[in-house]
Amino acid sequence: MLADGTAEALKWLALVLMVLDHANQYLCNGALPWVFPIARLSFPLFGFVLAYNLARPGTLSNGAAIRTMKRLAIFALMASLPHVLLDGRLFPLNILATLLVATATVYLFAQSGFKQGYGILVFMLGGGIVEGNWFAVAVCVAAYRYCQSPTALRLSLVIASLVVLGLFINRNQWALAVLPVILLAQHANTSLKRQRHFFYGFYPAHLAVIALAKLWIHYDGCNEGCMKALFGKLLYLSKSSDCSAWGFGVALI
Repeated sequence: MLADGTAEALKWLALVLMVLDHANQYLCNGALPWVFPIARLSFPLFGFVLAYNLARPGTLSNGAAIRTMKRLAIFALMASLPHVLLDGRLFPLNILATLLVATATVYLFAQSGFKQGYGILVFMLGGGIVEGNWFAVAVCVAAYRYCQSPTALRLSLVIASLVVLGLFINRNQWALAVLPVILLAQHANTSLKRQRHFFYGFYPAHLAVIALAKLWIHYDGCNEGCMKALFGKLLYLSKSSDCSAWGFGVALI
């Protein structure tokens, strides 16, 4: 249904939106109002790609799902400290924990016998302590069922889960904008190379960098206005064709 390179491109899009959202939330105190709505696409994109990979033939039986859960658990734990520093609270647990609960729920539901009951338990208990709660986990589970068999009924369940997520968590319905992106992506074929562990490590790393930047703002006296100006400068530079990674670094300094 999705080319490997296209699935990778969706993750990169989700990552950019996530970084914009966190920078705006934690460094600019939400001073850029346009960032919040478009960033609501980030989690559904990550969740859909996860669901798509779990729905690949053999993933739940060859140990790949178990390895995914181990990686999610490790990096969710690594992200806990910067997440707490930024959010000021331990619960709900960070988004990698949400993806972990979703993966465990899908995996246990696919088993036979009493293990399916464990899936319900994981969904109910785990969903209550992670970011996005049961609503975010339900988006991933619904996306997994759709990727297994892309029928109109299962697509409607994905839509319903996104609507509920918007009602109870996002406070808007921008997450629905992920649907045309995903449907169009099925007809795209990009050649991006898969970065196997990059996205796992990037999450705690970028939270740590933002937490350090927030401490610098606090102790150096840089206010919301200067951060907004810096953020705007970075966005301007990112659109320039001659802007290299080194140039970004110099601009930040």
